[in-house]
Amino acid sequence: MVGIDTTVLVHLEILESAEHLRAHEWLRSEILNGEEQIALVPQVLLEFIHVVTDSKRFQTPLTMDEALARARFWWNAVEVRHVYPTSESSVLFFDWMAKHGLGRKRLLDTFLAATLWTAGVRRIASGNVRDFSLFAGFEVVLA
Repeated sequence: MVGIDTTVLVHLEILESAEHLRAHEWLRSEILNGEEQIALVPQVLLEFIHVVTDSKRFQTPLTMDEALARARFWWNAVEVRHVYPTSESSVLFFDWMAKHGLGRKRLLDTFLAATLWTAGVRRIASGNVRDFSLFAGFEVVLA
């Protein structure tokens, strides 16, 4: 099982993304043609909607309706296992923030990592390897 970061969903859905083709190749080879499942945390979809509708980031952002439809598609995909935050993941999040001296720009990724970790997920697909390499025990797959 591989946890998916927001960057990967953005690359998959935004045609103007420089990593669009590479993300689709990863999806085909690792998920669709393999036996791997995607672990998807709800907050990833919220961040995805926020990012892909931002006209300051993209020349052709998705409309809110398009973004919601794509988020719903991912949430309902048969290759996806839903993973939710727990009390244990919240405690781990606070511990990691303090242990690594992280600031406000690391909140979402640290909470995602803690949620995946407590669910037993040890692989994360991300376009930002450095965001997760700090947390020992994860294999970060550049997708």
